[in-house]
Amino acid sequence: MTGLRHFLVALQFFTRIPITGSLARWVGFEPDMLRASAGHFPGVGWIVGAVGTAVMWAGLLLLPGEAGALAAALLGLAATVWLTGAFHEDGLTDMIDGLGGSAERERALEIMKDSRIGSFGALAMVLTVGLKVALLAALADQDESAALAGLLAAHVLSRFAPLALMRSLPYVGGEGGKAKPMADAVSAGSLVVALCWALPALALLVATQPVENVLGAMLLALAVVAWMLRLLRRRLAGFTGDALGATQQLCEVALYLGLAVQLA
Repeated sequence: MTGLRHFLVALQFFTRIPITGSLARWVGFEPDMLRASAGHFPGVGWIVGAVGTAVMWAGLLLLPGEAGALAAALLGLAATVWLTGAFHEDGLTDMIDGLGGSAERERALEIMKDSRIGSFGALAMVLTVGLKVALLAALADQDESAALAGLLAAHVLSRFAPLALMRSLPYVGGEGGKAKPMADAVSAGSLVVALCWALPALALLVATQPVENVLGAMLLALAVVAWMLRLLRRRLAGFTGDALGATQQLCEVALYLGLAVQLA
């Protein structure tokens, strides 16, 4: 039952789904619980991805043609953004604003804490959202079932990626940062839990996509993680909550790109 409590803590922290009343009293909350919930990040992806997939499926069913696929992809994406409160998208925007706004570490961290959106962050948001919609629509145009499976699996697998940052880098976001309760390194046990959530998503991709596309998508996602690790070591000497959200977003795009590429 401890695992379920940790999962519900992660669900409450990363989505708008309310955990209230007697359920909230049963779950409880302490900073240590949030750290322990890290292994359930991909589990939250199953919930978010399922909602987005259901909305996109309804859109594909009701809206015909290429324009319908584009609208369905946009609706599915909108559902995931609403469910998470744009939590990860906000992290991407803040990180790009910080790293783009100053070459100095302390100033970059200061910019990340500013709630206002700058030109770098706005461009990153527009390009990322546009890419996700376009790639999902392209994938749906090839195979609707593959697109739906890809949307679901990408939300799970992309939430495994930030754990690599938390495992490999120190937290540098300051006392008021989003990820402060998770500042300690992710335990090996949490990684095992996360892997148990992620492997079924990988199996779903293998069952619905060409193997070469799945391999390409995973390699692209791994390349994003490696690039983020190098970038954050060099620029910030650690990770912030915004960097975790940015990693999730970029890995999600990488997975869609790998799945949508026509290799044959």
